[in-house]
Amino acid sequence: MKLLNFTIIKLTICLIVGILFAEYFKIALLFSAVLCLVLLFILSVSFIIAKHQDEPSVWFGILAITTTFCLGIFVYNIHDQQNFDNHYSLEISEETIKEPVIFKVRERLKSGNYYDKYVVNILKIGNRDVKGKVLLNIKKDSVVDRFKNDAVLMTFTDFQVLTTPQNPNQFDYRNYLKKQYIHHQIYTQNSTLLPIQYEANTVFGFADNIRRQINLKLENYNFRPEELAIINALILGQRQDMSKAIYDSYTDAGAIHILAVSGLHVGLILLLLNFSLKPIERIKNGKLIKVILILFLLWSFAIIAGLSASVTRAVTMFSIVAIAMHHKKPTNIYNTLAISMFVLLLFKPMFLFDVGFQLSYIAVIAIVTIQPLLYKLWRPKWKVTDYFWQIFTVTVAAQFGVVPLSLYYFHQFPSLFFISNLAIIPFLGVILAFSILIIILALLNALPQFLADFYGNIISLMNWIVSWVSQQETFLFKNVSFNELQVFACYLFIISLTIWYQKPNYRKLIFVGIAILGLQATWVSISYKNTNTEFVIFHKSRKTLIAQKTNSSLVTAHNFDSISWSRDRIIKNYNVGNFITSNSVDTLKAVYVFQNKTILLIDSLGIYNVKSFTPDYVLLRNSPKINMDRMIDSIQPKFIIADGSNYKSYIKRWEETCLKRKLPFHQTSEKGAFIIK
Repeated sequence: MKLLNFTIIKLTICLIVGILFAEYFKIALLFSAVLCLVLLFILSVSFIIAKHQDEPSVWFGILAITTTFCLGIFVYNIHDQQNFDNHYSLEISEETIKEPVIFKVRERLKSGNYYDKYVVNILKIGNRDVKGKVLLNIKKDSVVDRFKNDAVLMTFTDFQVLTTPQNPNQFDYRNYLKKQYIHHQIYTQNSTLLPIQYEANTVFGFADNIRRQINLKLENYNFRPEELAIINALILGQRQDMSKAIYDSYTDAGAIHILAVSGLHVGLILLLLNFSLKPIERIKNGKLIKVILILFLLWSFAIIAGLSASVTRAVTMFSIVAIAMHHKKPTNIYNTLAISMFVLLLFKPMFLFDVGFQLSYIAVIAIVTIQPLLYKLWRPKWKVTDYFWQIFTVTVAAQFGVVPLSLYYFHQFPSLFFISNLAIIPFLGVILAFSILIIILALLNALPQFLADFYGNIISLMNWIVSWVSQQETFLFKNVSFNELQVFACYLFIISLTIWYQKPNYRKLIFVGIAILGLQATWVSISYKNTNTEFVIFHKSRKTLIAQKTNSSLVTAHNFDSISWSRDRIIKNYNVGNFITSNSVDTLKAVYVFQNKTILLIDSLGIYNVKSFTPDYVLLRNSPKINMDRMIDSIQPKFIIADGSNYKSYIKRWEETCLKRKLPFHQTSEKGAFIIK
């Protein structure tokens, strides 16, 4: 492939492989640092020698690739604060709860049903200086205002380990936070928190102050909550206060990328800045001043927008474009993407595992590669038609790139994505420029109310269009099963088809055929792996949920009410993860037989007097008032299970009894779902 002729692309791939290697194979920080320094020294010497040679040595290339690979391992390790002696986790003990813990608020997250959530930096435990990030959960209190970024607080609390998923195919929030170097969480309430000081002394604090000031000014102009939420997402990159209904409507309409500050927004802002700062070119060194101002304003915008993976990627890439524009040099988009990715991963290696980072890069690559091919299919004569045709082909090309990953991460596909994009994207530049104008005028207290009302109506119209598209549920494919193997096979097919279409020949057609066979093989493999059976006792607080899987069919029994059942995601997640195609619901029974194993259910009535069989498993549900010793002596089970419908005090007593009797005991609230295969 011609792309691999670019050195920076090869080095970026090696850096990525190094980061992935460090993620799955733990390498000591000291070893990776020494190895990296030695290789960098040898590479420098080799470079000096290579400059005096007529032809580059193949060994220099191998050395450069190896050095970049080791650099990936090193940057992964150096950014993980757990590798250092002053990490807070080394100070955690049973005595920690008796010592004051001092921390600084770094970032406010979207609140849950019962807690406001923050990412905080731990500063001190007792009198010891420490480092590290923790998830802070503060019980909701409508009277007390939420804390600002950079607020320093003190409390007496214990650190809780992040819990693993309690049910199969559930979202792994622990692994998600681990990728952000967060390994523990704190639960507390406002009454136990002592504010020590507040002074914005980090970029996150200054950015938070700017966002708060903007919102305070905008609130004076009678914007509705949903309008303010869109403004915050569209310009300020903040979606914490967006309602679930609005977020879901944009997701279901295939327009969520409009609210994620990324390349589309930053590219438009670069064009606006380049146009508005053009008069500066007339003064001495004006072009240099102009590009410095553009870079400063772009990165100021990135900081205000929260420095998310997508906005950081976009600003880095367009910073390179701005510099190239200043030097009037043509830029290769693939080189630009590779340089931006290389730089970002050096400073933020965990961005590699960020969904937004992955989708944004793949979308851009798909657009620059596939869109020209789609555009050639039809050349409209009218400029207006041509403009909308270009937008349509860009949207379709982006979808070609992101669909496999979107199906893997989100398990849904909005087939009417092109309608919402065609209705909004042509006017997005005007909306963004208008948004910036509204914010500036509001900060200067010079925003006319009629202009604010007009802008609010534009946002409401955009919300209405997206809402209408999202309500066409016939064209929205949800709960689509898709695994890693299918992602790989789909991208192999898309790449091979694109290469063949660019310049068709017989060899490339064979590659396409192999990719198609690969796609078929993945589906055959999935069908083969799905020919199994299992009996699952899920964990659900205050409820009982049982399922029996036979190949791709699932029979479920539960005691949910109709509303709770329609909202619950446990079975939906299980269906998606296990490629279930047939579902049925049955009533809870007293006895189940599975693979020659007998499962006896004992509910609140406490009836277990069975003489015709000896149960292999006993499931205790709804807190039965039984004497555990007597029950064990009577029916002699081999395994005791307690699900989430039982009182904690009962479970603790049962567990103690089983421990004394040396009988296996499984508590779903601690160990997760119980699966019999």
